[in-house]
Amino acid sequence: MALTTSAVKERSLLGLKNLSASEISSILDRAAYWDDKEDKVIPILKNHFVANMFFENSTRTRFSFEMAEKRLGAEVLNFTAAASSVEKGESIYDTVRTLESMGIDAGVIRLKPIGMLEGLAEKISVPLVNAGDGNNEHPTQALLDLYTMKRHFGELKGLKVSIIGDIKHSRVARSNLWALQKFGAEVKLCAPENMQAPELAAYAPYVSMDEALCVDVVMMLRVQLERHEGSIFKSPEEYRLHYGLTEERAAKLAPHAIIMHPAPVNRNVEIDDALVEHPQSRIFKQMENGVPIRMAVMERALL
Repeated sequence: MALTTSAVKERSLLGLKNLSASEISSILDRAAYWDDKEDKVIPILKNHFVANMFFENSTRTRFSFEMAEKRLGAEVLNFTAAASSVEKGESIYDTVRTLESMGIDAGVIRLKPIGMLEGLAEKISVPLVNAGDGNNEHPTQALLDLYTMKRHFGELKGLKVSIIGDIKHSRVARSNLWALQKFGAEVKLCAPENMQAPELAAYAPYVSMDEALCVDVVMMLRVQLERHEGSIFKSPEEYRLHYGLTEERAAKLAPHAIIMHPAPVNRNVEIDDALVEHPQSRIFKQMENGVPIRMAVMERALL
């Protein structure tokens, strides 16, 4: 049965900026339900076809979605642009429409062009889930981050969270900022001047590295030095010196504070190697939590 336009919109997940706190909470609660299930496969999505359409590489995110989909019993088609006709000039829209025409029931999509996803969703009649679009949003990453914080601290209200690193190019920073503030968390940003997104200063203050460490959650971002030509930092070592979470800086964190990172991690650049699996680190726990979050998101898209 074809979904109405409004139903497709409700089941799609394009971002968290316009999603209510109650809607986000329902996804987190459903993720907890799946997290507590011991059975590896519960085929509630049997006979549903999902296409993972990655027009930008991300092995980790794609595998997390695929694991979630297969645990729910969905039939999964994996599409990567490098091995596709998009490389030969076929448009992203044509590719998505082609898969829709073949009978997919939902699409997970990751792409580089900013602002394209919303227009695409208007023209496609199956729910779409944003797996990262440009430097706009990465909603499932922020959902798994919130889930990780909530499981650890019990609630999000009143939490102090610092997001440190390449804010300018970070869709993770944006989705986390929009979502955390809906729950009454206090967000601070920390970045070198050429890695700041000035438009976000109206929502969260930019603070010094010392101040950014006086929080409950330190979220380090992957440094994308290749995107900063003429950077004020001549090398990864110099970035680490000024903005990396070194062992020395980590020693100043409150004993209850946790360290997070969306991964992949540049070890010994934004975070020292010894801290990745430190007792206060939740980096691998975040990856683990990505599966139940994406199970909840795919169930929401298809049922």
